Amino acid sequence: MASEPTSRQYVSPADNQNLIASLERLPGEPGHGFFGPGSITWHVNRESAVFLGAGRAALLQLAHPWVAAALAQHSNLLNDAVGRFHSTFRVLYTMLFGTRGQATVASQQLYRLHTGIRGELPSGGHYEANEIAALRWVYATLVQSAIMAYEFVLPSLSLSELGQYYAESKRMAALFGISPGALPEDWAGFLQYTAEMFDSPQLFVDAGALALGRSVMSGAGTRLRPPYWYGALTSYWMPPRLRKAFALPYGGAEEEAVRRARRWLPRFYSSLPGVLRYVGPFHEANARLRGRTPGLLTRKSNSFWMGRSTLG
Repeated sequence: MASEPTSRQYVSPADNQNLIASLERLPGEPGHGFFGPGSITWHVNRESAVFLGAGRAALLQLAHPWVAAALAQHSNLLNDAVGRFHSTFRVLYTMLFGTRGQATVASQQLYRLHTGIRGELPSGGHYEANEIAALRWVYATLVQSAIMAYEFVLPSLSLSELGQYYAESKRMAALFGISPGALPEDWAGFLQYTAEMFDSPQLFVDAGALALGRSVMSGAGTRLRPPYWYGALTSYWMPPRLRKAFALPYGGAEEEAVRRARRWLPRFYSSLPGVLRYVGPFHEANARLRGRTPGLLTRKSNSFWMGRSTLG
């Protein structure tokens, strides 16, 4: 699946509508969204630890020339990396924890946004954001990075749970405009796809992607700077070829920082109360299921994680 496609395929308006319609036919309460409290998706993505993988996911996305060009030409990532994270996670969390109506609106808005994101690559050629192979890569980086981050601080998921998580993630892919037939069939196939992509000439880092990657890792747009151990962990998780291409250091000092983080971070994280450990969108969804409005702490958490106080 990672070989260079002979022809480009794009998500049409009809594709977007048909995929949403297929999700709406799934059993379940509309207020539970497309996943719900019994899903492994909620179990994993409620964890604020998932953000440990955000830098890795962003860099891997930038290694795709279509994504890098789109972000360079249609976003303020170079000067506002935090704003970009917020906009990304507003969409993701609405899809994951919102009602079916909220998730559907988010999907439609994302599709309309993507229809206006097109242009020319620095190396030549045309790109469009609604191209399926590029969307699939963005989706894959989010899914795999979330699992890597989760398992760094919490007990690893079983193969059965990983399989369930991947199967459920295809619903998020559908909200992105990606049909199940455009994805690997199961978790093993998904891992094979990502491994092939890591070695594929489809991924490379040009000067533009390198500049955007530095913005991501510096926390541009905020006075806060990622701690050293976070940069080391991101470098550790990157495929060696792309780590080198992004000029990420990974020597003895970084290895030691990762070893130390592996020792102290799980203990620290497991001691956090749920109000801090779980992200605001999860608390908001739980409040909704109890017929309540999100409280002040939940709204503050939402603002911190996605730059807005409520879902939708």
